[in-house]
Amino acid sequence: MDIDPPSRDGAPVRPARKAPAPATFYSAETYLAEQSVGHLLHCLVNSISQAADRRFEALGLTNAQWKPLLKLHAGRATTVAEVARECLADAGAMTRLLDRLEAKGLIKRVRSTVDRRVVNLELTPEGVQAAEQIPAVLSEVQNEHLAGFAKSEWQLLKTYLGRMLDNGQAAQQRVAGAAPADVAGTDADDAPTDASPTA
Repeated sequence: MDIDPPSRDGAPVRPARKAPAPATFYSAETYLAEQSVGHLLHCLVNSISQAADRRFEALGLTNAQWKPLLKLHAGRATTVAEVARECLADAGAMTRLLDRLEAKGLIKRVRSTVDRRVVNLELTPEGVQAAEQIPAVLSEVQNEHLAGFAKSEWQLLKTYLGRMLDNGQAAQQRVAGAAPADVAGTDADDAPTDASPTA
């Protein structure tokens, strides 16, 4: 789970750029998974998630439920599709999650007065109250994990992580650009038919 909400808080949409040449820090001969950056990041995210979960439990929320509440409260989304996209989640799974939030009385579905086909999501007063407490929880949890860091180190850490994200996105774009040539001649029946709504 990503503790910071998307748009630099999840999987941010960052400007496209040419990726530098890959580093040579890792090799198959000497690779140790437990010493890899990916493993450390995975463990860190798990630790942050578990700490947040314990605090959100007091608010009657699970770790998965704070994102849609926060997105709705910030005005970043108003429909199921928009919330799913903002939270980088599957639309079907997000619908079920929103059903649970509605059952808790934290959100409500309201049909649009402009287009009756559209159903908007709104926070209830209880939902607003819960959403207003989320930033404090996330700040507390992340500050605990940053204990002993200087402000300059914190800023540098974010810069390094941002560079890794840039490199990963540039690599994905490079692979995506090569995909048509790679799959040339593939039968239509063999091609993937499902597309992630959060891509």
